[in-house]
Amino acid sequence: MLTVLAHDLRPSYDGVLFGASIVVGGLGFVVARRQPSNSIGWLLLAAAAAFALYTVGVLYVVLDYHDHGGRLPLGRVALAAQPTWVLGVVALGLAVALFPEGRVPSRRWRLPLYLYLAAGLWFAVVWSLSQATLHIGPGFDVDAVGNYVGRQTGFPSVVATVGWSAAPLLLVLLIAFVVRQAAEWRRAVGERRKQLTWLMSGGAVTILAVAFTTNTTNATAGLAERVANDLAALGVPAIAFAIGVGVLKYRLYEIDRLISRTLSYAILTGLLAGVFVGIVVLATDVLPFSSPVGVAASTLAAAALFDPLRKRVQHLVDRRFNRARYDAEATIREFAFRLRDAVDPDAIGGELLHAVNRAIEPTHLSVWINPTGEHPPA
Repeated sequence: MLTVLAHDLRPSYDGVLFGASIVVGGLGFVVARRQPSNSIGWLLLAAAAAFALYTVGVLYVVLDYHDHGGRLPLGRVALAAQPTWVLGVVALGLAVALFPEGRVPSRRWRLPLYLYLAAGLWFAVVWSLSQATLHIGPGFDVDAVGNYVGRQTGFPSVVATVGWSAAPLLLVLLIAFVVRQAAEWRRAVGERRKQLTWLMSGGAVTILAVAFTTNTTNATAGLAERVANDLAALGVPAIAFAIGVGVLKYRLYEIDRLISRTLSYAILTGLLAGVFVGIVVLATDVLPFSSPVGVAASTLAAAALFDPLRKRVQHLVDRRFNRARYDAEATIREFAFRLRDAVDPDAIGGELLHAVNRAIEPTHLSVWINPTGEHPPA
C-alpha cells in the first residue's frame, strides 16, 4: 500500500525487499516451529521483522518528505526506523555463527558473540538517534529512494559518526564467524559437510547480491540498471534459505548437483556470449559482411557449440565440485571399456558387481541372471 501511495517502486526494489522479508520470515517460522529449541529460527524471524520495518520506514520517508513536504505524521519515527536493517544483518550474522545447532560453538566464542551483538545494537540505536534528531526545516528533503539530501551537521553528525564507529568491529567479527565455519567445513564429513556447504553457498550468493545492489542503487538509475539491480536483490535471502535447508536437513544431498549445474551454466553462458560477440565483431568490423549476416553467423555458431561445450564444461566442473558424480561416470566408462568383448556371464556379473559397488556403494548387492529369458514367477 505504501508503495502505491509513494508512486514509486524503487524504495522497495520494486517489491523485492518485501519478498525477501517474507522468505526469511517464512523460513524462520518453519525452523522455529519444527525446532523451537534452536535459536536460529527465532533469529531468522527477527531478521525478517527488521528488514520489513526498514522497508516500511524507507517508503514512509519517501511518501512524507519527498512527496508531501514533511506534512504527514510520524515522519521522524520513520526516519529513525531506517537503520533497523542493521539489526537484520546482526541477526543473520548470529544465525551464521550458531549454525546449525543454534548454540555457541565453544566457550572461547562467547566473548566475540557478545561483542558482535553489542556492536550491532550500538550501531543501530545510535544511528537511529542521529536520524531522529536531524534538523527538519523548509529545505529538508530525501531522494526517490529515501536517502537524505543534504549534509548532516551539529549533533546528528557527531552521533552518526559515533554510531558508525562500531561498523568495523561488526564487520571483522562477522568475517571471523564465516572463517570459523569455513574451517569447520574443511574438516567436516558426511551430513555436517553438506550442511556447511549449503551455508557457504548461500552466503556467497548473498554477498554477491548485496555487493551488486549496494554499488548500483541510486535514484537516477536507468531502466536496465534498475532491472539488473532488482534481479540481483533476489539473491539477498539466499543465506536464509541455505540456513533453513541446513538446519532442517532437507535434501542436503542435492547441494553438490546445484553448485555444479549453476557453475557450469554460468561458465557456459559466458563462453557462448564471448563467442557470439567475437564473431559479430569479426564479421562486421574485420570481414566485409553486413551486420545481419554477422549476427546470424554468431547465432548459428553459438547454437552449434552449445551441446559439446556444455558437456565439456560440465565434466570439468563435476570433477572439482561434484566428485561423486564424476567418479561414478568414470567407473561406468571403465566398466564399459573392459567388457566390450566379454562373453563369459560370470566375468560380466563380477565386473558389474564391482562397478556398481564402486559407483554407489550399496549395503547389499546381488545379480540374478535368467538363463531362459523368461520372466520369473511372481
